Amino acid sequence: MTLQINIDNGGTLTDICILDDSTVRKTKVLTTPYDLSKCFFEGLEKASGIVYGKPDVKRLLEEVDLIRYSTTQGTNAICERKGPRLGLIVDAKARDLPVRLAEHDPDVFEALVGDRVVFLDSAVVMGDQAEIDVVKAINHLTANGANRLVASFGGSNFLAVEDRFKKIALRKYPRHLLGAVPILYGSDLTSDRDVVRRTWTALINSFLHPAMEAFLFNAENRLRAYRTKNPLLIFRNDGDASRVAKTVAIKTYSSGPRGGMEGVKAFSKRYGFNDTVSIDVGGTTTDIGQYLNGAVAEVRRGHVEGISVSFPLCEILSAGAGGSSIFKVVNGRITIGPESVGAVPGPACFGRGGKEATITDAGLLCGLLDPKSYFGGDMALDLDRAATAIYINIAEPLQVSPDEAILQMEHAYEEKIAVELHRFTTISKDTVMLAFGGAGPLNACGVAEKAGIDQVAIPQMAAVFSAYGIGACDISQRYTVTLGDHSTDCLKEVLNALEVKASRDMFAEGCAAGSYTVEAKLVADLGDGEEAVQSLDASPVFPTAFARARSVELEFKAVKALRSNASRTASFAKANPAPSDGVRNVLTRDRGRIDVPVYKLAQLKAGDWATGPAILEEDYFTCRVLDGWAFAISDAGDILLNRKG
Repeated sequence: MTLQINIDNGGTLTDICILDDSTVRKTKVLTTPYDLSKCFFEGLEKASGIVYGKPDVKRLLEEVDLIRYSTTQGTNAICERKGPRLGLIVDAKARDLPVRLAEHDPDVFEALVGDRVVFLDSAVVMGDQAEIDVVKAINHLTANGANRLVASFGGSNFLAVEDRFKKIALRKYPRHLLGAVPILYGSDLTSDRDVVRRTWTALINSFLHPAMEAFLFNAENRLRAYRTKNPLLIFRNDGDASRVAKTVAIKTYSSGPRGGMEGVKAFSKRYGFNDTVSIDVGGTTTDIGQYLNGAVAEVRRGHVEGISVSFPLCEILSAGAGGSSIFKVVNGRITIGPESVGAVPGPACFGRGGKEATITDAGLLCGLLDPKSYFGGDMALDLDRAATAIYINIAEPLQVSPDEAILQMEHAYEEKIAVELHRFTTISKDTVMLAFGGAGPLNACGVAEKAGIDQVAIPQMAAVFSAYGIGACDISQRYTVTLGDHSTDCLKEVLNALEVKASRDMFAEGCAAGSYTVEAKLVADLGDGEEAVQSLDASPVFPTAFARARSVELEFKAVKALRSNASRTASFAKANPAPSDGVRNVLTRDRGRIDVPVYKLAQLKAGDWATGPAILEEDYFTCRVLDGWAFAISDAGDILLNRKG
């Protein structure tokens, strides 16, 4: 039996997905933002209880074959501006570079760098007296409070300049000395010729590195004490995974949402959907993406908080509306987020001290959520606290009844997500909306109606879908090198060097020669933002069409395949009326409070169907089926909702 565990660490909840040869099981724990290793091991303990019937972390970690992990730590660090104080060293010939960097996001640049910038002539760095000026630059920045440095030079010879700077810095500040300040060079991460992109990539990576390094190496060391078979694998934002020591910090940014999109891609292929928009509703945000004609939307030069970086990233929009987002009344109108109460104190109904109104509180008072079975029965919800929060924050300022306040909260919430869907994706008559995340299914029908979508799919694993999605990844190492000469000889020389480097890195991943495949392609910058791509075969030849390109990059990837069940298909078909598990009194838009049937997903089988209004309930998610909608269960246990007429 192959036993795998996927963990997706979110801002409010940490999701755990347990996969063996024939079954998929899941659980959740509250995220502990003050110490991520706490919720990491709490999740493993809870998972061991599911696998063995009682907690036994030691046995689980001795027997597990793979542990994959994704985290929002990097995303949160950028959003909250919590990290080291960076110092920046740039070429004296590019004194406008800090201004150009700040144009992308003045607030982020001010928080990360501010005035800690030194200009150093690249000609001086390459000269005989370079040591004095390099030492002065480093000392000036550290004296001004920088505890990590980034050196990024421009010009055609930036690789040589940064290499020369690095040798001097290592000689004058050996790494074994306690006072040695870490220095990251733009060329350490990428050979991207765009100095602004390359510098931002280095700055963001340097900012994220300390917190990610401290947590991930600590977690890996604790796992090693349990004698786990294989190292912890970090799921990256390029859709693959690698061990901690082979992962750069910027690759963890938005890795959880990318896991969700990998799940969207696999789910869509399984059911033959060609046009899928997705809403991943967590505690703080709703992540919106699109799968179209066999691929998820991705850009070669991705964006971090709107800042262009040198690496490709999945196109995902994070809208500030989630299960823990704060609802307020401002100038007589309901506003949502971006502030969130997170897991602590959490929504008022959690009973942990929260006093703000959230959609979770509204769902409880509306009758959609069962206060006794919420969160798999591990968390009792407090109706009185929820009622107080909504009355004080929404009903009283609007001068409406509590029920009317709840309905207005639902409308505002669904409308906000629907507007963002239209802004970020293209919706057609064939579009299917895939709703997941712990809060995704709850208002999915309402969001779809407002967005003009007639079909909604909800995975059986919706509550942990991003954790489930990171299981659809391989182990890989990726490299990008700019060719110094546009010739076949240069191409072959660089290709051979990358093959050697890849063999070493993949060996460090536990992959012997012959157990992985390699892919290579050339990307030519033709000017005016135009690029051309050509894949390489076993006998590479530099294409004559690229001879006059501004620059040509060789992209090389080594991949150890881990994906399974990629060819499995499933379908939806109505067969038998679904058996209900009782009724619940629910507040509706047009009919006030009425009794509606409750269907437990665990009790339904393939082909079962029913019409709304109704409630579909699972341990970790609840779906409201509106009047005018019907649901059916697929032969894989997933849910498809159709709007009738």
